[in-house]
Amino acid sequence: MSVSERIAQFLSAEGFAVAGASTNRDKYGNKVLRCYMQQGKRVIPINPHAPAVEGLASVASISDLPDDVQSLSIITPPAITEQVVEAAIAKGIRNVWMQPGAQSAKAMARCEEAGINLIADGSCLLVVLGYHDA
Repeated sequence: MSVSERIAQFLSAEGFAVAGASTNRDKYGNKVLRCYMQQGKRVIPINPHAPAVEGLASVASISDLPDDVQSLSIITPPAITEQVVEAAIAKGIRNVWMQPGAQSAKAMARCEEAGINLIADGSCLLVVLGYHDA
């Protein structure tokens, strides 16, 4: 599949989650969450330290996500990304988008092994969806 086909498949999901969702509006984990909100997408922040991010109830871990969340954006350091991917595989997540800087060769290989639709080529969700700071 081409990158554009992978992105289209990722964005066709009913539900989305953001691993690394931050309460700090200057961080990319917050901007990606707001980007989904701007697009009218159903999104769940994953943050074990905050009960809510941008007014949305957050979950502590990937295992707490509803089953219809099939697309996961990852905005974490590479070592954490590896743990997030293992949890995503266990949960049955079908689509993973590693934002620039979150990529890990090990995590990318695990996604490929598990048959996950992976976007980790440096494409940025904020650019693709036309995010604007509000």
